Amino acid sequence: MTEDAANPPRPRLVAPRRDLDRLHRRAEFLRELEEAKALRDRIAPRRARVRRLREAMRRATYHH
Repeated sequence: MTEDAANPPRPRLVAPRRDLDRLHRRAEFLRELEEAKALRDRIAPRRARVRRLREAMRRATYHH
């Protein structure tokens, strides 16, 4: 058994700075998106209810 087989390469646990920046921007975007959806639901509750029902039907129809 060779040393390479005994010690397979492990994935990097530390992401490069560029990837961390991208992940932080994505997390911030998703937080803002959730806030925007919550605000829209408060402003237009009927439209929000219709959207939730439509999403539920889509999940029920196209589940894999």
